[in-house]
Amino acid sequence: MHARAAAALALLAGTAPAPSPTADLPQIAFEKYTLANGLEVILHEDHRAPEVVVDVWYKVGSRDEAPGHTGFAHLFEHVMFQGTKHVPEDKHFEYLQKAGASNVNGSTSSDRTNYFEVVPSNQLELALWLESDRMGFLLERPSFKETLDNQRDVVKNEKRQRYENRPMGLLSKVLAEAIYPPDHPYFHEVIGSMEDLGVASVADVKAFFRGYYTPGNATVTIAGDIDRPKVKELVDEYFGPIPAGEPVVRRPGGAVRLAAPKRIAMEAKIQQPQLTVDYPSPANYTPGDRELDVLANVLGNGKSSRLYKRLVYDLKIAQSVGASQQSQLLSSTFEITASPMPGHTLDEILAVIDEEIAGLQAKPIEAAELERGKNQIESEAVRSLEPLLARAERLQSYNDFLNDPGFLTEDLRRYRAVDAAAIQRVAQEVLRKDGRVVVTVDPNPDAPIMGRVKK
Repeated sequence: MHARAAAALALLAGTAPAPSPTADLPQIAFEKYTLANGLEVILHEDHRAPEVVVDVWYKVGSRDEAPGHTGFAHLFEHVMFQGTKHVPEDKHFEYLQKAGASNVNGSTSSDRTNYFEVVPSNQLELALWLESDRMGFLLERPSFKETLDNQRDVVKNEKRQRYENRPMGLLSKVLAEAIYPPDHPYFHEVIGSMEDLGVASVADVKAFFRGYYTPGNATVTIAGDIDRPKVKELVDEYFGPIPAGEPVVRRPGGAVRLAAPKRIAMEAKIQQPQLTVDYPSPANYTPGDRELDVLANVLGNGKSSRLYKRLVYDLKIAQSVGASQQSQLLSSTFEITASPMPGHTLDEILAVIDEEIAGLQAKPIEAAELERGKNQIESEAVRSLEPLLARAERLQSYNDFLNDPGFLTEDLRRYRAVDAAAIQRVAQEVLRKDGRVVVTVDPNPDAPIMGRVKK
């Protein structure tokens, strides 16, 4: 599988594997350079289809929001589509749709905010103009205050839809506040506090934008059917005149370790009880993170995993179970979720989970399990890179976390290097009963659909 899949991706990405011990690993061809104002530019050519991705990442997320001023990064995810000094309100999408754009969107996480459009290659200049204009002239919109007030209401409605009217929508907030101390950048949800947004002044919001949405804190990746010399001229024309902005000062925060276990009982308007077990774990790309990805595959990813076979097939006490390493820049969590079959309890399931984890800690996993887990990760990575936008996002992600857009080959090599002893060691260090959060959610027709903590 390795050589064949990698060769296919190499052709897809317009590259040829270099003769080396990792020659069968995929690569994505790219060029990276930096403008005088600090804007990082990544170019990736792919002439198979007449389309181009313009993908802008700002190195700002909810981690950069101070207590009492949360939700700003997500708010700007909405405001950035509402016009600028030169783009009338509600025309951003219209211009791109009329130009034949196939995908236009943005997203916000704890660690970054991105905006992208996929356009016909002859419409690249339009996309670059729109992105540069909102980077340089968003705050100069005459009706900025009205736009801001309108988008506050949009975000509040989104929170009602995605959290308050969603089964167990309160769970993410409960987990974050149980795992992280109040002064940690990950203590609050990405969407932020509606109270904070409601009282934020225009000056507060503008100051946040000026501090983070600048060329010196951004990367633009342009991928697809491009002429690189011409693209460089356009990037310099549209982005070059924008001031770099002041150096960004980040909030302190890092890995966490719980001094004692926590158990939280919730109830919600759901049909079946739900169990969530979270362990604070190493940050993305740090020692132990890749081992936990493989461990998650072995323990709870798919029907061949240990927990699925034990809980669903053999004991028939669970209807679902899963495990994942949720990697982030500052600190991660290793999460196990499960739901019981009728007539069985969450404590029954938790006991079996603990038995399986104890087995991983006591004895290295079998060679076949290890190989299957690593192959699955590599296969999924290769398949996920087929869309042009996915390759642009992968280049951006590696650049954002590691300042190395071409880390793909080394990343997959690290997965291949994971061995059974390393997985056993990280299971002993991270999956500790005395340093985890267990949340149980019981059905209650009288509880809010989003859930509430039992008193």
